[in-house]
Amino acid sequence: MKEKLIHLLFKYKDAFATDKEPLGAIIGHEVEIILNVEKPYPPLLSRPAYPECPRAREALEVHITELMGLGILRKVRHNEQVEVTTPVIITWHNGKSRMVGDFRSLNTYTIPDRYPIPRIHEALTQLS
Repeated sequence: MKEKLIHLLFKYKDAFATDKEPLGAIIGHEVEIILNVEKPYPPLLSRPAYPECPRAREALEVHITELMGLGILRKVRHNEQVEVTTPVIITWHNGKSRMVGDFRSLNTYTIPDRYPIPRIHEALTQLS
């Protein structure tokens, strides 16, 4: 089973981000995510900003520029009804940082998916 998994991972190695190949879209395997909502949610285009130091602001700009370059983030037009959150920079002990956002308010408006992502144990069992 281990050999099958390794073979599968190597076969689809282009689907994984590495240090040399950053996170981005897999050409030919784009997925459109559509939210099912019970009721329309109000656009939350303005949220109070969290206090941040100048170093965190610089890191935030770097992360946003990188994600926009990869096509993961895009600018929002003023008339779009979208969920927006205030990004926060988390700095690790080694000086690296990552950007996170809190979208918990969006969960109150979404209907749970009837077809959840399969459990990893079940998927691996099917490989054998």
